[in-house]
Amino acid sequence: MLDQPEYLHVVTNHLPLIGLPVAMLALIAALVTRDRTATLIGLALVGLLALSAWPVYHYGEEGYDRVLSMADEAGGKFLAQHRALADRWIFLYYLSAGVAALGLTLAWKWPRTLVASSILALVLAAASLAAGIVIAKAGGAVRHREFRFTPPPQPPA
Repeated sequence: MLDQPEYLHVVTNHLPLIGLPVAMLALIAALVTRDRTATLIGLALVGLLALSAWPVYHYGEEGYDRVLSMADEAGGKFLAQHRALADRWIFLYYLSAGVAALGLTLAWKWPRTLVASSILALVLAAASLAAGIVIAKAGGAVRHREFRFTPPPQPPA
């Protein structure tokens, strides 16, 4: 199954959707306790788990045609919406990972930047997570009719 990109997409999509909120909680706890080491670890986790959206996106692109061939008409419309949303909002995950990496780098030279960069990384991670939930909702409706609470989306004009 590891040679099927659509399978790897489904397996890896839990990293940014479940791991990122856990990393955010760790970073929030570290900021509240004002523990520098814990803040560095939390910031690294936020960066790593935000970056984990890259393989999810990659395998989703690779498996698009195979899933489209398996989907019914409504599922194909949800798949097109899923892809469009992912294309539009994936940059938030990359931006979150970049800010976290920049925050870690700057913290070694200028320790006072750690709190500000951590808060910025948290805000971007929250935006990424919100976008990821919307993307995942459309993705879940592709093959699961029980998750289709609305009619299929219309293609953009």
